[in-house]
Amino acid sequence: MDAPQPADGQDPITPQSPAARVGLNRNELGSEDFLAANGIAQLTVVDSTGSTNADLLQGVTVDPRAWPDLSVLTAEHQTAARGRLDRHWEAPPLSSVSVSIVLRPVNAEGRPLPTHSYSWFSLLAALALREALLETAGIPAEIKWPNDVMVRGRKIAGILAQLGPMGDGTVPPVILGTGLNVTLTAEELPVPTATSVLLENARTVDRTALLKSYLSRFAALYRNFCNADGDPAAGMAGGPSLHKRVESVMSTLGKQVRAQLPGDHEIIGHASRLDEYGSLLVVDAGKHEHVVTAGDVVHLRPWTPPGTGTGTGTGTAESGYA
Repeated sequence: MDAPQPADGQDPITPQSPAARVGLNRNELGSEDFLAANGIAQLTVVDSTGSTNADLLQGVTVDPRAWPDLSVLTAEHQTAARGRLDRHWEAPPLSSVSVSIVLRPVNAEGRPLPTHSYSWFSLLAALALREALLETAGIPAEIKWPNDVMVRGRKIAGILAQLGPMGDGTVPPVILGTGLNVTLTAEELPVPTATSVLLENARTVDRTALLKSYLSRFAALYRNFCNADGDPAAGMAGGPSLHKRVESVMSTLGKQVRAQLPGDHEIIGHASRLDEYGSLLVVDAGKHEHVVTAGDVVHLRPWTPPGTGTGTGTGTAESGYA
């Protein structure tokens, strides 16, 4: 694949150089045509903030009516972003796509989705981002359960869904945050097991194009899911169900894994499938099936007895940032 090309008048883009770090195109993102075509209620771009997720959580708490379904907030720079298990990180300005979306899921008749369906939103977002990376940048990404997007075994993006306040009579909101590494160089990566769009020699490192592609695909999948009343087994737009689509691109399934659970518990076994709630089912050595609903999952190399092969059973952990 050809290396990404710079815009006119800019220096060549290489994996060793963070050239072409320019701001998002706010005119394109705020275009009425783009917003209306995707059902986006509003899209706000800020120069810098601690966390887009935290900002939206505060927004839907203080003034819920100001943040309707599919309200979007994106930042050129996040200084206090938070991932799963309260992990924190910071990327250089203009190097990433940092975006959060307010979800107030209802079907076409305005009936709220059952809250147990909310567990699919992170996977739905990962699927949308995977499709955007493939079709816009030419990057063959996969999903790692529960909330990571991977390229050739390295993490390129993470997703964090947080439930907003309940009890005000409106549909319980979900704040869905996504962080995508775009022009980070190898030296700027938070951990050695991460990667970026730039490092994968993508067709483009245009953050505006990547963000628009992601939002368009997410909005379409989200609306299909809502109109199916949050049923992951229902066909989407005449094609496979969300459940089948996610399983087909999930690198975790079929692997030996170590699931590190809250409370310092862990399960080691074969990741077999997802259940109807998007939980990971892991079969241990005793053939007992465990339902993993939360926690980190480490992909392990297949174990082989000493002297019979090269397998070691060693795991390769991925980073936990979103």
